[in-house]
Parts: sequence; structure tokens; C-alpha cells
Amino acid sequence: MSNIIEVHNLNHNYGDVQALCNVNLTIKKGEIFGLLGPNGAGKSTLIKSLVGALKPTSGKIKVNGYQLPDQRKIVQRFIGYMPQNPALYEDISVEENIRFFARAHFITNPEEKVAQVIKFTALQKKKDKPVRTLSGGMKQRVSLACALVHQPEILFLDEPTAGIDPQLRQTFWQYFHELSAKGVTIFITTHLMDEAEDCHRLGIMNKGQILKVDSVKKIMALGQEFISIKKNGEWKEITPNAGLAEALYPYGLSTDIEEIRIQHENLQQIILKLCKEGDSK
Repeated sequence: MSNIIEVHNLNHNYGDVQALCNVNLTIKKGEIFGLLGPNGAGKSTLIKSLVGALKPTSGKIKVNGYQLPDQRKIVQRFIGYMPQNPALYEDISVEENIRFFARAHFITNPEEKVAQVIKFTALQKKKDKPVRTLSGGMKQRVSLACALVHQPEILFLDEPTAGIDPQLRQTFWQYFHELSAKGVTIFITTHLMDEAEDCHRLGIMNKGQILKVDSVKKIMALGQEFISIKKNGEWKEITPNAGLAEALYPYGLSTDIEEIRIQHENLQQIILKLCKEGDSK
């Protein structure tokens, strides 16, 4: 599978603050790539650089073979971008908002494309409503429709499900998987671990640096097992360096042990550990 996004030694400074630090990254065509990290890690700055909205201090970005920011106008024809906060016109209807974005991308037959994306995002019943009358979750759906109306090859989503209910989150992810199956590349930032586990690959970012890029399975394999022992009504955690028998040896054959649980670090714990290790370097 070929790389559709290539980033080499990317740096960006906001005054004295280095928001991106020697970022190197490749994204494969058709994959769902999830970018994770704490607030202020540089995720939004990276996305803005990749969509051509921000000129980096140094480094190279190539999207579908085109250089950014020099060939930004070409790149923006085949990418869709959904920012954290919906950039919509509140006083006009849902359909008029989507039509505006279609025209901004110089679509030759906007009515057909607008109708298609309204159907895909299930906005038929809301298409004539002014955006200001919609719930936050519904505005997110309109924002997604605006990002999709020109049928982009690459979709950038900056925390697209923030603040929406679980049912709509599930619906959004159905959309994302359908798009990926059609060959659309999806680059998404999220703080939600269940969403991260739905991605093909993950990038872990902290303080402007990419700490790790790998499949969910391989990142999960970085986690440790730990044993929880309940004794005299109290739980104690131990992290075995060897096997179960060695870890339990200090407890002998105590009849006070009421319960033993063997658990594995979850994705959030692994990410926090990677960030902490990065801080110590």
C-alpha cells in the first residue's frame, strides 16, 4: 500500500514555543490513522500543517505527491477538513451551508453532490433548518457533510466526535469505515480510547514529537501485566517481572488471599507511560 502523506523533519514554532519538533510520519492510502496525545501535544498544529492552513517553520510535507505549502491550492481540491469547532454559517440552512462548501471547491454539478452527502450523513429531515436551531451533535454532522461534499481522497478530522452522544459517535464511525473501504484515507485526532482502537494505526504524540507509530495490536503489546490480590478485604497490585508463580511466591500459601486478578495495561495507561518515558529523555 503506497504512502499518500509523507512528513519529513517538520518543525513549527509559535514564538519561543516549539509546537512541532522534527516530526516524521507516513500515512498509507485508505487507512484510518489515529493521532493521540495530551492537550497541547501538537496534534491540531500538525493537522493544520497537513491541510495547508499553517506554514511550518521548516521541514517537508508531501500530500498525494504534491508539496505543501507551495502547492496548497492543488492539495485542497482533494482533501476534506473538519476542524474541532464547526465552521458553519448559523443563519442559513443546512443544505445552503453544504452547497456553499460545494461551490468553494468548484464542483461542476453541486446539486447532485449535495443531495448525495445529505443522504450519506442522514440529514434529510434537517436540510431546510437554520444551523443555529440544531443541537451540537447535529452541527457536527453538518460539518462532516461539508468536509465530504467534494468527495475528498483524504479526510482530516480534528476530534470530530467531541461532545456528542455515544449513539452519534457510533454512527460517525460507521461513516468512517465505509469511507475507508472505498479508499478514502482518514487522519483523525481523538481522546477516546475506544475510537483509537478502531483505527488501523496509531501515532502517539507529546510536546510536539511523535513518540510511537504502530498498529493498535503492537502498541497494546507494549503494556505490562499486573496482578491484583485481595487479602483481608484489601486490594494490592503487583507487577510481575517473571511469571505468576514467582510474583505470588512472597505470599506463600496464605489462606487470607480471597481473590486474584491478572490484568493488562489498557491503551490509555500505555499512552501515559510512553509520554512519561518521553519526558524523561
